[in-house]
Amino acid sequence: MTPTPTTDEWGIDASWLDALDKEHHVAPVTIDRLREVIGTPPADLEERAPIVARPGDSLEVDEADVVCEDGEVRHVDGELPADFPLGYHWLQSPEGRRRRLIVSPGRCWLPDDRAWGWAVQLYATRSRASWGIGDLADLRAVRRMAADQGAGFLLINPLHAVAPTAGQEASPYLPATRRFRNPIYLRVSEVPGAEAVDLEEDTGRALSEGPLIDRDAIWARKREVLMRIFFAHGGGEAFTRWREEQGQTLQDWATWAAIAEEHGGDWHTWPEELRRPQGPELARYVEQHGAVVAFHAWLQWALELQFTAATHGMTVIQDLPIGVAGGGADAWAWQEVLAEGVSVGAPPDAFNSQGQDWGSPPLTPWRLRDADYEPFIQSIRATMAGAGGLRIDHVMGLFRLWWVPAGGSAADGAYVRYPSEDLLDIVALESHRAQALVVGEDLGTVEDGVREAMAEHGVLSYRLLWFEDDAPAEWPAEAMAAITTHDLPTVAGLWTGKDVEEQREYGTGTEEELERGRTSLLAHVPGLPDDAPVEQAVEQAHRLLARAPSMLLSATLEDAIGELRRPNMPGAGDRPNWSLPLSVLVDDLAAHALVQTVARTLADGVSGRPAAD
Repeated sequence: MTPTPTTDEWGIDASWLDALDKEHHVAPVTIDRLREVIGTPPADLEERAPIVARPGDSLEVDEADVVCEDGEVRHVDGELPADFPLGYHWLQSPEGRRRRLIVSPGRCWLPDDRAWGWAVQLYATRSRASWGIGDLADLRAVRRMAADQGAGFLLINPLHAVAPTAGQEASPYLPATRRFRNPIYLRVSEVPGAEAVDLEEDTGRALSEGPLIDRDAIWARKREVLMRIFFAHGGGEAFTRWREEQGQTLQDWATWAAIAEEHGGDWHTWPEELRRPQGPELARYVEQHGAVVAFHAWLQWALELQFTAATHGMTVIQDLPIGVAGGGADAWAWQEVLAEGVSVGAPPDAFNSQGQDWGSPPLTPWRLRDADYEPFIQSIRATMAGAGGLRIDHVMGLFRLWWVPAGGSAADGAYVRYPSEDLLDIVALESHRAQALVVGEDLGTVEDGVREAMAEHGVLSYRLLWFEDDAPAEWPAEAMAAITTHDLPTVAGLWTGKDVEEQREYGTGTEEELERGRTSLLAHVPGLPDDAPVEQAVEQAHRLLARAPSMLLSATLEDAIGELRRPNMPGAGDRPNWSLPLSVLVDDLAAHALVQTVARTLADGVSGRPAAD
């Protein structure tokens, strides 16, 4: 972490610049509170914290033995040889001190060719066979459609697990864990052993009849049937072997999920003896509830099988949320590393004058280093696994995060710095190992140096038609280019004015702010009469997008079917965010005329034949 002139020894910035380069000073009371939360690192932290380096780099130690991942012991003398193996090793000094040595290539893996693809909110992407929510079999169907259209990737919402309780968390960006998947996405009929029980398919499919996605009803139904399948089949030797291979990490998740079903999804409210992931009381609980713990482990095995089948043969870019629920499994397992009494958010900006509080507790920077970066490594690796791509939500969080003290306004927070160079090198190492491309969501207030560091590490930038002043043809090559995101208006919603009407209904801005915002966004789709049909506006927007030289071109399914409502409207607490199903079923997407038009337009773009106006 390299302090700026306004950064103190706790990593807290005393001031910050907004998008208009106006400087704001942090209140002293906020700085005092954050210093208290962060605490003081041990005096010997720098002697035991991990070293992150690249082959050929000088080291902080004169000489040492390195125990490599494969067990080989290599002696280093002041610097790493140029041929030193990449990976996670242990450095042993002559004095007997042992510390982690992480050797990174420094740059993420990138494909050779450009590609276009679909951005998919999987929960919304239902078929006639779905039980109320888009599932992994529906993802497989979309992947096949995309392949037939010549697409090279899918970008999907986070699939991470939430608490397996009533009151299911709707936001994919506030999971209980960033290491395991949500079993609500299972296609029940394809789970091993499903043929042995009565699935009552009609009852399950009836869950799709409502206008919204009812996660509580869906999970209650799926859990009941999945439990019957588990007790009838159990997964056999294949599951037993897989569970053993996953080790303690899976056991911790399954244990947390079992306890959450009995005592609720916030570990702070559990009986005292269960609040730590160690100890004899917890061991006794696991012994007494072994079947339920095994059930939650089995769900992850079934998810692994279905996810592998759904993504086979195509890059699927998985989304990594900026944090996790404070009462969830990762917070329980890593409670010594997370900061208590604060949450992550964003300062006020042009789109939200009050700032934002996202509800996730942040990792304490020095504690993360003291934990050998393990929470970060596991989250990156698990989200990247098996699909060839990763999108890091709010990638600026690798550099600094806006911390909001509990009980205060999001506007009353401050930025806290992180060891960005180390974190980016870890991302590059995991990308190299998984042969997975990485996209950084660098939207909003982006400080100087962030995009330069991303480019140096091979992390693709994220460019939106709604945000960029330059024409798409001027956008960078090392980027993912798109029109909108889940948090912003669809083309149809913007063009018809329906998005502004909905914002007005939920009070997300003044009349002047809403109209000014709409006018500003409409300026990015020039050349059409005001009364042009929605389909023409959608086509024109994608023709403009197709001119971008960016490595990846992404279109949302919402835009491709002319949806008026965006998936999420920040600041609209009463709105059914993350619960709006697509109005066109998966079964009918390939035949949809506008879907075909968007696919052809972007395919022409990546092949160098963008459509004319």
